[in-house]
Amino acid sequence: MNALPKRVAVLGASGYAGQELCERIEAHPGLQLTAAMSAREGVVPDEPALPVDRPLEPLDWKRIAGLDAVLLATPHGASAPLAARALELGAKVVDLSADYRFGDVARYERVYGVEHPHPELVEEAVYGLVEFERDRIAGARLVAAPGCYPTSVVLALRPLIEAQLIELSAPIVADCKSGASGAGKRPSAALHFGSVQDNFRAYNVGQHRHAPEIETYAGASGARVVFVPHLLPCFRGILSTIYVQPKPGASVSEARAAWERAYRGEAFVKVFERGQPELSRVVRTNQCHLAIADGRAFPGAEVDAAGEAVTWVLTSAIDNLLKGAAGQALQCLNLMLGFEEAEGLR
Repeated sequence: MNALPKRVAVLGASGYAGQELCERIEAHPGLQLTAAMSAREGVVPDEPALPVDRPLEPLDWKRIAGLDAVLLATPHGASAPLAARALELGAKVVDLSADYRFGDVARYERVYGVEHPHPELVEEAVYGLVEFERDRIAGARLVAAPGCYPTSVVLALRPLIEAQLIELSAPIVADCKSGASGAGKRPSAALHFGSVQDNFRAYNVGQHRHAPEIETYAGASGARVVFVPHLLPCFRGILSTIYVQPKPGASVSEARAAWERAYRGEAFVKVFERGQPELSRVVRTNQCHLAIADGRAFPGAEVDAAGEAVTWVLTSAIDNLLKGAAGQALQCLNLMLGFEEAEGLR
C-alpha cells in the first residue's frame, strides 16, 4: 500500500457513474477525493447532494493541477479536450466516454460522426478491459474505460474467439438488456417513469455505436455482429444473451474450459458450471457472471455431423454502473497508481 493517499478528482460527478466513482473513492484507503466537479467551468448543475460529504463544484483547472489522477464521467465529445488538459497538468486520466476507445481516429470519426479534437492522443490511449489489458493499463497515462454493453459481450466472446471455437462466418447475435441508468441522467420522454415502468422495448436497432466497439475488442472484426439493445423496466444491470455458431465439432465443455483459462484467478469474472446469471446477483458489485448453454437442449435443435449443437447460447450479467462503468474505471485506476486491483471494490 502506498504511504500517502493519491489525490483524485472526478469530473462529471453529478451523473450516475460519477456518483458511483465519488462514493467508492471516498471509501478507498489509498485515495483522496480532492474534488467532485462538473464538466464546465463556472457551472454547477442543479442536482441533489452527492452521495459523499462534499459539494459539487464547477470545473477549476487550478485545483486539478498537481493531482495524481482525474476520472472523466463526462459525455462523448466533451471528454477528449478535458483529458488532454488534465494530462498537460500531469494527472493520469481514466475516461469513461468513448472518445479514446478506438485506436483508429478515422473509425472513431465514422462511428461518432465528429472530428476528433485530439487525434495525437488516440494511439496512446489503452482500452481499459482489465482482464485482457492489465499490463498495458498499469503503465498508461490515459485509459479509455470500455462501454457497458461491450464489457458484458466482449468478456463472453473474446476467449471463445481467441480459442477459435466460434464460426465467424455466421452472424453473432448479441441480444442485450439494460436498466434505465445506462442512458444517463439527461431527461427524455423515453426515460420518464411512465415510459419505462411495466414496459420493455428495443432501441437504436441496427445503429447503436457500441456494435463497432464489440467487433473490435471481441476480436470479431470482419464478422457480422447483430447487436440489439433493449431497455429494462429497472434502474441498473445488464443481461446479455449471445447466440453464436460453434466451429464444427467444438463442444460446450471446450468453450467453458476456454473461459476458465482466460479468467482463472480473476477477482471479478465468475464462470457458471450450472444455472444462469441473474441481475440480482451482480447489481452493486463489480462482477461479471458468465454461462453457456448447449443448443442441443432445445427441442428440434440442429446438430452437426459430430452430434454437436450448431448454436451456443452465452449469457453474461454485469452492473452497468460498476463493471460497466465506475467499478471498471476504478480497477484501471488502481493499476495505474500502484494499488491492488480490487482495492475499494470488494
